[in-house]
This record gives sequence, structure tokens and C-alpha cells, in this order.
Amino acid sequence: MAFISSGTTILDNGAFSVGLGGLVLLSEQTASNSASISFTSGIDSTYDIYKFEFINIHPATDNVNFTFNLSTNGGSTYAVTKTTTAFRAIHAESDAGTGLGYEASLDLAQSTAFQPIASEVGADNDQNVGGYLHLFNPSSTTYVKHYISTANTSLATNYTENFFSAGYANTTSAVNAIRFQMSSGNIGAGTIKMYGIKGS
Repeated sequence: MAFISSGTTILDNGAFSVGLGGLVLLSEQTASNSASISFTSGIDSTYDIYKFEFINIHPATDNVNFTFNLSTNGGSTYAVTKTTTAFRAIHAESDAGTGLGYEASLDLAQSTAFQPIASEVGADNDQNVGGYLHLFNPSSTTYVKHYISTANTSLATNYTENFFSAGYANTTSAVNAIRFQMSSGNIGAGTIKMYGIKGS
């Protein structure tokens, strides 16, 4: 836990913030039947790692993928070239089936498309996505930009799914915005929080 004050004592009238585990909350947005959630400010050279947490992400349309894309122009366009991987583990509520495997239809090879980070999300009232994505050194103008994401999902078919995706944005331009959306329909509800990770 870190305490920061701009005055003479730690609890004076100056600036005061608390960071847990090196995380600094920078922004959060809550969907309400929203086409997308975008973060177009705050992604800069201040932090080397940015973390996005997905909390109760609920689709308005059944059986859709939760996806993301990146921008190098402040959110004017979201079409950064990416090469990615995707695999998942699943288990039925009824215990009737399990699975673990690579998902070739959900990865990208030098594509500007939106990348799935959760698949087949159900739209029943109690179904949602919870998880996180780490974006590494987005402001670099030397290297590609790596990301790692994992999310757990209530599938439309009443399975639990642990979905893993990772890859890189194949650009040496600084990435300064990110957008999350469903593959079809709106984000009915849910919150996404953006953190900077200190000391990275």
C-alpha cells in the first residue's frame, strides 16, 4: 500500500491516493446497453503496464464474443494489426462435458479485426464475463505491444469457460486508446476499470 501526499504530512489537505499491489485506478466506465466501451485518454508513457478489469460484463445479445481492439490515433480508428493466440477450458453445469483446446477460429494472424477475449457469452439474466487484460508498454515507439488476457464466462450453452488470449499489436507506433465491444449487439451492462501498474 502506498500513500502519497503533496503537503507536509501524509494526511493533510494535499493530494492523497492509495495504490494496492502497485495498481493505480485511472478510469472506469459502466455500460448501459452500450455499443462499446472505449478508453481514449490516460494511456501514455506514465505507466509501462496497463490493466483492464472486466466486471459483470453482460451482453444484450445471446451467444456473442467479447472483443477488443487498439488505436494509435486517440480512438479515431480501431484497426491495429495483431497476431494472437486463443485457447480455452470448458465445463458443463450438468457435468455432462468438459474440454480443453486451442481455438484456431478465435485467433488472428496479421489482422486488424477485433480480437475475442471471451467467447459464446450467454445473455440469460445471470450470465456474464469477469476477467482482465494486461497491455504492456503501449507508448513504445521501438517495440510491438504485447497483451495477455484471461476471462471466465457463463456460456450460452450453460458451460463455464476459462478463455485465454495473448499476442501482440504489430506496430511501432504508440498505442493510446482501446475499445471493448461484443461481436454482435450491445454491452447490456457491466463495468471496465483501467489501472496503471506502478514500478513497472
